[in-house]
Amino acid sequence: METLLTAGVLDLYTALGLILLAGFTSFVTGTMGLGGGMLLLVVMASVIPIAALIPVHGLVQLGSNASRAVMTFKYLDRAMFKYFALGTILGAIAASFVVVQLPLAIIQLAIAVFLLLMVWGLKPSPREMSRPGRIIAGALTTFLSMFVGASGPMVASVVYRNGYNKMTHTSTFANCMTFQHSLKAVVFTMVGFSFWQWLPLVVAMIVSGAIGTWLGLKLLNRIPADKFKLAFKLILSVLAVRLLYQGIMNL
Repeated sequence: METLLTAGVLDLYTALGLILLAGFTSFVTGTMGLGGGMLLLVVMASVIPIAALIPVHGLVQLGSNASRAVMTFKYLDRAMFKYFALGTILGAIAASFVVVQLPLAIIQLAIAVFLLLMVWGLKPSPREMSRPGRIIAGALTTFLSMFVGASGPMVASVVYRNGYNKMTHTSTFANCMTFQHSLKAVVFTMVGFSFWQWLPLVVAMIVSGAIGTWLGLKLLNRIPADKFKLAFKLILSVLAVRLLYQGIMNL
């Protein structure tokens, strides 16, 4: 059992720590709307082999977002999800043909600028994004997520532009991320990554994440809408600044 849980690579205490962390980061995302996936990726990057990092993180995030999507499904903006999902399919197909990884620094800088523009840029009107805009957003964020792992801030910033209330935002974001991570798993399987070695650990992290999600959503219901939006913008901004710093250091 110990060998299964540690994928034959990690020690038992590290595996248990990742399981607990999955619950905590899901709690953070459930409460504040995002941030947990990026935190989980940062920690996993220090203990999991680089070749397995993005596929395994994506599978864990698939489970975390799926539980949140199910718990909030009645608030989903189905029109937004439909066109974003179409773009996601296009982005996944394009990414499956890319064999040369893009420079990490360029991706980090591009995402940072994208986040800041989406959150703090001029917003001409409160109307929802256009259909082509939703498709492009789905394709672009999916394509980039194959290289940087945590696409949550990008997708969250796109969803934020629609001016949803906090529950619709949470549900639409979770459903978009679930579909995106599902296609990522398909792409990584097609290019030869084997998930079986990591599956017991991933399942344990998903169960922990579901508990964290449930607790986070309970707290979300008690947070005033204006404070939720302010906290959400601040978290996105901090993540963007962090990416800017990393991109500059990697140049």
